[in-house]
Amino acid sequence: MNQPPAPVPPALAHRPEALLLDFGGVVFHTEKRPEGRRDAAALLHRELATAGHLVPEEELRASLDAGLAALKDWKNAAGRRRAPVELTHREIWEDFLASDLPEPVRAVLAGSAGWLLGALTPLLSEHTVRPGVRDLLHTARRRGVRVGIVSNAHAGRSHRALLREHGLEELVDVQLYSDEVGVRKPHPAIVERAARALATRPERCWFVGDTLDRDVAAGRRAGVAAVVVTRDKHTDRPPYPVAVRPDAVFDTPEGLVPVLAAARDTPPPAPPASPPHTGSQRADGRPAALLLDHGGVIANAVKDPQAQREFGLRLAARLRRAGHDVPDAAAVEALTTARRAHQRWKGEADAGPLVPEVTPVQYWQDFFGTAFGPDVRAWLAAEAVALSHEWAHIKSRPTLREGAADLLGRCRELAIPVAVVSNTVCGRSVRERMASFGIAELVGVHVYSDELGRRKPDPLTVREALRALAVDAGACWFAGDKPGRDMAAARSAGIGTTVLVRGGSLDDAALARHLATPGPTRPDRVVTSLAELLPLLSPRS
Repeated sequence: MNQPPAPVPPALAHRPEALLLDFGGVVFHTEKRPEGRRDAAALLHRELATAGHLVPEEELRASLDAGLAALKDWKNAAGRRRAPVELTHREIWEDFLASDLPEPVRAVLAGSAGWLLGALTPLLSEHTVRPGVRDLLHTARRRGVRVGIVSNAHAGRSHRALLREHGLEELVDVQLYSDEVGVRKPHPAIVERAARALATRPERCWFVGDTLDRDVAAGRRAGVAAVVVTRDKHTDRPPYPVAVRPDAVFDTPEGLVPVLAAARDTPPPAPPASPPHTGSQRADGRPAALLLDHGGVIANAVKDPQAQREFGLRLAARLRRAGHDVPDAAAVEALTTARRAHQRWKGEADAGPLVPEVTPVQYWQDFFGTAFGPDVRAWLAAEAVALSHEWAHIKSRPTLREGAADLLGRCRELAIPVAVVSNTVCGRSVRERMASFGIAELVGVHVYSDELGRRKPDPLTVREALRALAVDAGACWFAGDKPGRDMAAARSAGIGTTVLVRGGSLDDAALARHLATPGPTRPDRVVTSLAELLPLLSPRS
């Protein structure tokens, strides 16, 4: 005899405005790869070797094993806190995964922290889409229910890539990951931000997770309409007793599909009240290390107005899909406004003693989003990291400068380590561009202002590279194209030889004015091409 269907809990009787889904345990099931940590140690070995650090793979594996165990304990402990913040990518390497490795090694890994965490995710685990997920997302789309991902993650970039690879990205309207927004579940703010980004509020959302201590607790603290659990490997094994309980439990997301399909429509609620806007060198003549700016030195870029306009049109379409009435023209105009505001901000920031870098949230919410209301700004804040990555690739067409590849290759031959120290809104895109030029493996140390939080002329940018290289500043060379930023940062950090490269962001007239003015921004050498440095790397006769 067929069993009668289980009664639908009252909390699930009415159609939500938004469906908020955890990533692991709801959208995807993960399983550890047996060879995952071995492959991860091999990746770290290769990355460190490019910086001149030959660390045995077994030593790296031991550090990973210890760090991952400690990180698991930290995450369990953070789940007990009322408002936990997320670790930064650098903290994960410095304090956990590489904590017992030598300081120069930690500095190299910290400099590539975000990229490495993104690379480790698919190495350590296999990801498969859970049963019913596609039907659930299509049901939400048919019912006019917006969908958001709300996930604790150390590499949101890898989660975004997995959604894209499995054809789910177009069915999701916003994604929030703890490493990108800075707080982690059970902090209710991450749920509240997701609701706001979808033009609604928590009490009009269903939240679906797989853990009691993080997901159910976050949903309850945020005050969502319903909390649902799709049972997975962690559901019945919380790290400690948890008092909160969900409204419904399903073995897989399949169980939620008919419930969402049958949920009753409710009269459209009144819109929520919006808050108010509130040198020397080595004895043989070679440098101990070579530090290079990226833009204007390794590569030049030409603005691409057509690609920028197309980006603005796509952005407007995405905002409308998430429930925000943003015209195409308004989004395109906002890009122009953001660029101008960013230029003004850089001029003001560079005058201070400590020079912070603009964050992705600041750029998209405060520069781009000034013409829009708080709900649109909430969506922009949620998607800010991904938007910055896409924008960095689209706004201009880069070309590798003459002599750059030859110089980096010669440094590799002579065992001269190379660091890139760059002001940028997206260090990730800089890495990807160097990879597209075929020179990424020739750079051992990376310091990008958006990842460090400080920008040149702040000398911390250069000092962080020197820490990773484990060399004396006076024995290093630094090549840049901006006297007021590159030369100033290098001199303040004690770099022995500074090189100004013509043909970058400043024209000859502007450079001539700088060179005619005595002071710390005057370089030791001026070159037109990095190829001119090649003879200087040869040993003295």
